[in-house]
Amino acid sequence: MKNSLIKSIWVIPPIVLFFLFSCAPSQQIQVESGDAKFYYSRGTEYGKKGQYDLAISDFNKALEINPNYAEAYGNRGIVYGRKGQHDQEISDYNKAIEINPRYAAAYINRGICYLGKGQYDLTISDSNKALEIDIRNPVAYNNRGVAYYHKGEYDQAISDVNKALEINPKFYMPYYNRGRAFVKKEKYDQAISDFNKALEINPRYAACYCDRGYVHYLKRDYDKSWKDINKAQELGYQVPPKYLDDLRKASGRQN
Repeated sequence: MKNSLIKSIWVIPPIVLFFLFSCAPSQQIQVESGDAKFYYSRGTEYGKKGQYDLAISDFNKALEINPNYAEAYGNRGIVYGRKGQHDQEISDYNKAIEINPRYAAAYINRGICYLGKGQYDLTISDSNKALEIDIRNPVAYNNRGVAYYHKGEYDQAISDVNKALEINPKFYMPYYNRGRAFVKKEKYDQAISDFNKALEINPRYAACYCDRGYVHYLKRDYDKSWKDINKAQELGYQVPPKYLDDLRKASGRQN
């Protein structure tokens, strides 16, 4: 698992997947081989390039050679997720965990998939399992916090993202998620502080500009709200139409 990378899958609020892509030399990408690791590595390269059908084909070949290749199931599941095929995604994570019950990233990724389906208790269960295996995994804490947020358990959500930040203070998503929880608790200054920190780490985090702009709107600081909304739109974020309408009415301006 040492070659794992992190990929972002943004829902509201954001979450993150572990992508267990190893680094295959690019010059090998056209070479045929009977080695399962080769197909796994080449599939990984295709996945990183967004060539998902080719990635799945190579993961299939790796699994034909080695049916117990847990990481191939794990990465194929992620590719299925990127293609929107979530039932296949979960099936692959299930198989990966069946082969290797201590495969923490597979629990995390399956929990993320459950989160997207609104099955928050299953996300919490999978996050708990990942933390039994790796107690200092900030992603598992963050994702469990997101699930608690959706369940309306904001204090528990804040506790979990705090743990994520204790482990990795440069992990910007927990700041964002904690900020959203503070909004629900009407602690607007604390929310803005957390959104500021998230944007300090990742200045192109469009959703965070939108949410910070919303807090400025709630504080009736409409100039700052418009500034953040315009930045979010500049970065390609689709601002909710109702929010825009409410901001136009409250501020007496169009942008």
